[in-house]
Amino acid sequence: MGHPDHAFAEIAAETADPDADFSLPGWIYHDPEFFALEQERIFRPSWQIVCHVSEVASPGDYRTLDYLGESVIVIRGDDGQVRAFTNVCRHRAMRLVEGPSGCAKKLVCPYHAWTFEPDGRLSGVPMKSEYPALKLEDNGLVPVALEVWHGFVFVCLQPEGFPTPGEMMAPFEAEIAQYRFADMQAMGDVRHRPRGVNWKNVGDNYSDNLHIPVAHDGLTRLVGKTYRIEAHGYADRLYGDVVKNEKQNFWEKFYSAHMPRVDHLPDAAHGRWLYFKLWPNMAFDIYADQIDFMQWLPTGPTSCLLREVAYCLPDAFTPENRRREMKLVRYANWRINRVVNQEDTWLIERVQQGMQSRTYGNGPIGKSEVCLRSFAKKIRTLIPEARQPFAPAPGWSKPD
Repeated sequence: MGHPDHAFAEIAAETADPDADFSLPGWIYHDPEFFALEQERIFRPSWQIVCHVSEVASPGDYRTLDYLGESVIVIRGDDGQVRAFTNVCRHRAMRLVEGPSGCAKKLVCPYHAWTFEPDGRLSGVPMKSEYPALKLEDNGLVPVALEVWHGFVFVCLQPEGFPTPGEMMAPFEAEIAQYRFADMQAMGDVRHRPRGVNWKNVGDNYSDNLHIPVAHDGLTRLVGKTYRIEAHGYADRLYGDVVKNEKQNFWEKFYSAHMPRVDHLPDAAHGRWLYFKLWPNMAFDIYADQIDFMQWLPTGPTSCLLREVAYCLPDAFTPENRRREMKLVRYANWRINRVVNQEDTWLIERVQQGMQSRTYGNGPIGKSEVCLRSFAKKIRTLIPEARQPFAPAPGWSKPD
């Protein structure tokens, strides 16, 4: 099956894909063996978003992310640095903290009271003399790779070849910088939405351009025929520009008519709905009024968990005479996207059902579906069995 590093090199070299005109096969959207390989070859080496730095603003503030059977803590130390560790005590593997967030000056294990500093050092062990092999300096929390990109905190369990978020988004640096991500704050708590679909179905739908005019009447009314998609290595760029027409409903008309000027953005950005999908399972939805991230974490061969939260600039960045209007526009944005999300949920649930039919192998893929082509090539390179239209005999993933 090849070593993953070789697969990374093949993807980076942009070698031709002999199966480029075909979609990924249905069996890999529900096969347990394929899912096990995905966890090792795709998700452990990939970067995952956890939070924004404003959500761990003070020493001891922490956020957690649970995935692939691991729990990761992102915590700000007394020195102001943000670090990441596995949420595992070095004594008996007890989980140190529960829940998505909190604040702790020290991380004290609830099992035997071993105490860790926010920088990961083991600083306290009750009955220390009972442990003849114990060395405090060798038993600190296990660090996890971390990168902060424009204020957003990402972690990686096993960095070994995939580009970092900054590297993935480097082609768009100037465009992203103008939105001032790092100055933003969360508009609410992270929302968790379980979905009974394979994680790839969520990402495929996000990057699919052909379904917009068919399945999203409201979004089509809003952006007309301006919607475009682009594949750029490990990041997809999608966008549409808000238009005005008489067929729009109340909230669509309200949004296009009342979007207040954001002084630090160029004119073109005010009506642009801009989206970036980052490998393998994250996306940023970017608007002049707010942004949000969405992440679809695999929880099983036919299930995943959506994490999402919206961010905006504090009122200090919006002139007082525009603040009320901005809040109303954000509400209109939510009303419009709520309908889009409902439509997408209906679609992906039924696609998942179809993927599990024994009659479905794979299908032809259009030349314009550049994002789906790019994603499929990566999957086939990392796990070559994805080139087979139908599932191999059980046990195919085990070495001879």
